[in-house]
Amino acid sequence: MPVKFSLRYTGIQVRDLDRALKFYLDVLGMRMSARIKVPETRGEFAVVRSEGSDHALEINWYADQEYQAGDELDHIAFQVTDLDKAISELKSKGIEPVSSMVETEHSRRTFIIDPDGIWIELYQKRHLA
Repeated sequence: MPVKFSLRYTGIQVRDLDRALKFYLDVLGMRMSARIKVPETRGEFAVVRSEGSDHALEINWYADQEYQAGDELDHIAFQVTDLDKAISELKSKGIEPVSSMVETEHSRRTFIIDPDGIWIELYQKRHLA
């Protein structure tokens, strides 16, 4: 049985995280569920949601990032129950990961790209004992 890919959130890239949050929280009425600094990119991201929606918006800011038109869509993310199986299935279809595996206490993830170069995060939640 093939792995099920479930769309979980969309990541956008912004030039000013505080300005973006003011818009999404104050103007669109979304609620912030997390704001996290990322030492690897010297950046930060926030996760916001609309009331009644399971879909999240991840707002990413990266230090020293050069922006070009079209860079605002940072990535979209799909959750899978078995990341190793998903990667194996994708490889059989000629799709290779474009990043190394990242493992945290809560998840494992890697990225592929679509035919237009859009980054797609594949992640598997870890079940904590």
